[in-house]
Amino acid sequence: MTSVQSELQGFPPLINAQTHTMILGSFPGIASLQAKQYYAHQQNQFWRLLSAMLNQDLRALPYQQRTDSLLAHGIGLWDIYASCYREGSLDSAIRMGQLNDFSALQDKFPSLQRIGFNGKVAAKIQANFQQQGFQTLILPSSSPANASWSFEKKLLIWQQLLRFDAQFS
Repeated sequence: MTSVQSELQGFPPLINAQTHTMILGSFPGIASLQAKQYYAHQQNQFWRLLSAMLNQDLRALPYQQRTDSLLAHGIGLWDIYASCYREGSLDSAIRMGQLNDFSALQDKFPSLQRIGFNGKVAAKIQANFQQQGFQTLILPSSSPANASWSFEKKLLIWQQLLRFDAQFS
């Protein structure tokens, strides 16, 4: 007997006129979908990484204050997929992913200059952004599934997102 999966819907972008850097994940995991929050899984290192980068404990803040702080620092969030079918939370289980519409980003948000891809699945569309003139950086995934990288090693690369003198692709 096969189970029928329903199509999962992602989140709208977290972005404003001051956003200069967008972090793109692949698609929210189960914990995030249930909480209706980006990076809600307790073991995902996303908020810990951003806390270290911004020298502010975002993890101690309510979700709305976390996202407000990111926006205040010029950082936005979104995912490459608007919808998909997936059992569990692993990127490798994503099926029939429908890409978000990124075509209007540059026109609507001219301050946006760089894109950080949270993991290799998100980075599959890196060339599209490079062709549009964005600076891009592939980040080691903040997912708990990426246990082969230490937090410190991840942080060294993630910190490059906020260095405007950094060498991007």
